[in-house]
Amino acid sequence: MREYLQFYIDGGWVDPEKPATLDVDDPRTEQVSGRIALGSAADVDKAVRAARAAFAAWSVSSREDRLAVLDAIRAEYQKRMGDLADAVGEEMGAPPGLAGGPQVNLGLGHLAAAIEALANFEFESDRGATRIIREPIGVCGLITPWNWPLNQIAAKVYPALAAGCTMVLKPSEVAPYSGQIFTEIISAAGVPAGVYNMVFGDGPGVGAAISSHPGIDMVSFTGSTRAGIEVARNAAPTVKRVSQELGGKSPNIVLDDEAFAKGVAAGVLAMMLNSGQSCNAPSRMLVPNSRMDEAITIARDVAAAVTVGDPQDKAAIGPVASRVQFDKIQRLIQQGIDAGADLVVGGTGRPDGLDTGYYVRPTVFANVTNDMVIAREEIFGPVLCILGYDDLDQAIEIANDTDYGLAGYVWAGDVEKARAVARRIRAGSVAINHAFDIAAPFGGYKSSGNGREWGDFGFHEYLEVKAALGYSR
Repeated sequence: MREYLQFYIDGGWVDPEKPATLDVDDPRTEQVSGRIALGSAADVDKAVRAARAAFAAWSVSSREDRLAVLDAIRAEYQKRMGDLADAVGEEMGAPPGLAGGPQVNLGLGHLAAAIEALANFEFESDRGATRIIREPIGVCGLITPWNWPLNQIAAKVYPALAAGCTMVLKPSEVAPYSGQIFTEIISAAGVPAGVYNMVFGDGPGVGAAISSHPGIDMVSFTGSTRAGIEVARNAAPTVKRVSQELGGKSPNIVLDDEAFAKGVAAGVLAMMLNSGQSCNAPSRMLVPNSRMDEAITIARDVAAAVTVGDPQDKAAIGPVASRVQFDKIQRLIQQGIDAGADLVVGGTGRPDGLDTGYYVRPTVFANVTNDMVIAREEIFGPVLCILGYDDLDQAIEIANDTDYGLAGYVWAGDVEKARAVARRIRAGSVAINHAFDIAAPFGGYKSSGNGREWGDFGFHEYLEVKAALGYSR
């Protein structure tokens, strides 16, 4: 039983101002696996004061000092990778291959990307007689989700540190264990007191206090669009910068060529990764109507072969993270059935042989129309919708007919044709044949957000731009 009943403020572990705790469930067993302290506005205020006091020195630290700190974090992170994997397994139910693989390794990958970006980042440049100076924005409030907990913490903390900012982090209360161990890593690495602070809590108690606090200059939030709207509303009276990475309903256009079968299979597997709990998941697969039957056959076979809940199978998927999420997915699957979409495989209820845990049957719907709820709402589970198109113009029209714009996907044997399609998809990132780049900018259009993370693009969210006129005469 884990008990994390303190917060990390001003370089030390401190008790909450008002004692309160929250039980944390293991989604594999539906049993309590631990508890955390729940913070309040008073705890946030203490953390903000510490961050503001530390900002004066950290904001003018040298590039070399910041690189040394990031290197120290890397050394400590590598020592704790096993502990981090165990934590993600308990808090999310992620199978060992996922927890100890992508979940933990992404946290390390973002660190390597931040170190490389900082080593080469141009904080000052001249335009004629004007010096353009990029300087740290100030104290940052970082609010992270539960689905890729280390990835999201890393994508905010590292660039904020590199830019010279100080911060207050609120990890997700659904998946807090990895946030605790990450904070222990920060402490062991010798990050100066007050530069990094962490307060556990929920949205109403700590998230709202962070987003509305007048001593916080910038908020970086990752989560649902609904919650992002509330963060923006709370931040508005203090006119702070708000950077958001929100929901998605990403299209995956599979072109009609010799790579079609491979593309359909790859799209199904990509959708099942992390039990479908990815904001950029390729949840709407678009295939030619003339090949719909072929797509259905391939998708049925691939999805039916996905193992659920077997920790010995590296390809297995785990449960979804909570009872709330499980119930939402079940409701949306039933809505798809009721709307008349063809249920190819899966459906409501748990997989056979799994009576306990928030396990969801890998599900594929076909002949989905873009006006159905399952094609409009972010399901956030292992549920794929297959839609048909008559020609590429219609495919792109359907792809862009969404409130979201986080990601898009194109699969084709003809790379030139894939490039042309990628340019027409209205999304913050478009992957050709499921390419991946940890240094590429990540963020969305429309209701998917308004900022960018990852690599050097993530630095800009934490920097103000100053023009010093006449500086370079």
